Amino acid sequence: MCGIVGYTGYRPAACIVVEGLKKLEYRGYDSFGVATKRNGLPIDCYKRQGRISEAEKAASMLKGTMGIGHTRWATHGVPNDVNAHPHSDCRRRIAVVHNGIIENYAGLKRGLIARGHCFSSETDTEVIAHLLEEEFNGDLVQAVQAVLPKLSGSYALLVMAEGDDRIIAARESSPLVIGVGDGEMFAASDMTPLLDHTERVIFLEDGDIAIITPGNVRILSGGVEVSRNVELIDWTCGDAKKGGFKHFMLKEIFEQPLVFSDTIRSVGVLPEGLARCNGTMVVACGTSYHAGMVFKYLLEEACSVPVRLELGSEFKYFTPPVTELVIGITQSGETADTLAALKKAKAHNCPTLAITNVLGSTVTRVADETLYMRAGPEISVAATKSFIAELAVLMQCVNHLSGGKFSEEIFRANRAIEEVLLLDLSAAVQACNIAKHIFFVGRGPFYAVALEGALKMKEISYIHAEGYAAGEIKHGPFALLSPETPVVAICMPGATYGVMVSNIKEMKARGTPVVVVGAAGDDELADISDVYIGLPNGGLMEELLMVTVVLQLLAYRTADSLGRDIDKPRNLAKSVTVE
Repeated sequence: MCGIVGYTGYRPAACIVVEGLKKLEYRGYDSFGVATKRNGLPIDCYKRQGRISEAEKAASMLKGTMGIGHTRWATHGVPNDVNAHPHSDCRRRIAVVHNGIIENYAGLKRGLIARGHCFSSETDTEVIAHLLEEEFNGDLVQAVQAVLPKLSGSYALLVMAEGDDRIIAARESSPLVIGVGDGEMFAASDMTPLLDHTERVIFLEDGDIAIITPGNVRILSGGVEVSRNVELIDWTCGDAKKGGFKHFMLKEIFEQPLVFSDTIRSVGVLPEGLARCNGTMVVACGTSYHAGMVFKYLLEEACSVPVRLELGSEFKYFTPPVTELVIGITQSGETADTLAALKKAKAHNCPTLAITNVLGSTVTRVADETLYMRAGPEISVAATKSFIAELAVLMQCVNHLSGGKFSEEIFRANRAIEEVLLLDLSAAVQACNIAKHIFFVGRGPFYAVALEGALKMKEISYIHAEGYAAGEIKHGPFALLSPETPVVAICMPGATYGVMVSNIKEMKARGTPVVVVGAAGDDELADISDVYIGLPNGGLMEELLMVTVVLQLLAYRTADSLGRDIDKPRNLAKSVTVE
């Protein structure tokens, strides 16, 4: 969930590492640090709690053309200067940065202390530095190879040591990418720190150890040298910049018409496992789970293909009977719970399909087949365009399986998204930003969209928001309705329109302010609403997309009016790579 960057070459390493860490700020962090090395001199290190912007000048002053850096999201030990990475051994000859969790660190630490090692921090990572100290005799590769089998858990590691002119990288269940330059090499948690420097990358696989020098990278797996493909990435530096928008989240919301159309065009022939399936199970977490729920409603209604939906975090521990195709949805391709679910499905001999945004991510190697989104880098922690891209993939799958029933609708859907981007939501924002609690309600696939709308609101505005199937409100949550608890209700034309109108009237009778999202020109809904948001007419898939975007914008405008840190909401990380 945190980030790591490494560099070795001919340029000052600290500046490149610091700039790379700034590119990873969207992943979430509470402290940062940098270590650099010059031939024949001790390792220099600077680390502190807080934002990089508060101390980047001091960190950038470190000397040397080899360096590693880290942004920490606290797991073991409170956020402070001491617990920030890099971590060192007793003699300060080794520097380590680490993403992931060492599950057996407590036992390792007790043994190290018994053997005379002194610890400075509360972190699990520091045990790695001390273990390396015991094994290091001038050959850092040999030391890393000796230590890794002692570690249980997940890690992406970058290691430097005095007396060795190489950076050693290793990964297990945590992403790590090598950037290939001309006379220089880079390493990072994902591609965003590399975009300014190279378009050539190598995705390390679980069990890999990379030996990095300015002119070369060698990769070992199981003690044997292996070859990994050099991939060309099609993301650009501009994709990862705000482009004049106040926040990345707003930029990414406005990118959604293009993202949707690009993704639709990229889904051509269906993967064999999906084309032949008579039923499927979807496993996902968070926003991706909500996309899976929309898919369930659409596929069952259009094609009579049963879909089961499971949370990735529950699947590993409470595995339901699985015999059908299992689809894992993960924007990053590194979501630990979803990866664990797919691995367990494969252990049950089930065919697996991944839907992801990141070429070369772990899920693409775990699953039998992969469908890619075309969202580009998503910097804001709150997912917006990746959700739309997930919907694009899933809607196109439904379209193919239904024999092209929705082709015309989905190929004009990008224009429907464009139509709602400039809606005036100020009245709805005014109703929400004074609330401490908000309910989002809908029926059918709009229930899934209500869940996603509530998630966006709570993530970035810090207002407690809950999504409910509208018919369930009277089974308990009615007790919470009051003039201080607004309801955002989705009431589009269709089979559930009449009962939704009744639900809205029931809630209004409890004195609750109601913001209604419906079809433009619906006078009845406008009359019973405190705030009415009318959307252009369209088919079901267009309506789902338009409502999604409206709720994203409502959350964004509300959070902005409250002065929240929208792109980096508190306590959250972009890529959840631990269970």
